[in-house]
Amino acid sequence: MDISDIAFVIATLAVLVGTLFSIIGIIGLVRLPDVYARMHAVGKVSTFGVVLLTTAAVLAVPFTWSKALILIAFLVLTGPLISHAIASGAYRLGIPLKGAQRDDLARERIGDPE
Repeated sequence: MDISDIAFVIATLAVLVGTLFSIIGIIGLVRLPDVYARMHAVGKVSTFGVVLLTTAAVLAVPFTWSKALILIAFLVLTGPLISHAIASGAYRLGIPLKGAQRDDLARERIGDPE
């Protein structure tokens, strides 16, 4: 077994696990009750799925390491920021939280100085 066979096995595992993460994100998008829980599922899980699929592509075509590393860094840095921005916008629009026990940001929305 040489290095290309090992790379192929790792790439295959990365495709399977990345696809599993993506499927879990889609299920979370469909099944979760509100926009905030959906953003959590899609933002976290799909970022890992895309990173694993990009890693699999790099292992299959090893000439793209530099571009893939830049893409992975970009995805890891911007994925949570985009999810936060969308959730913050949804909160500011007044989209309610389903089954929330407490709302720590409610004072800011009302305008209470505390």
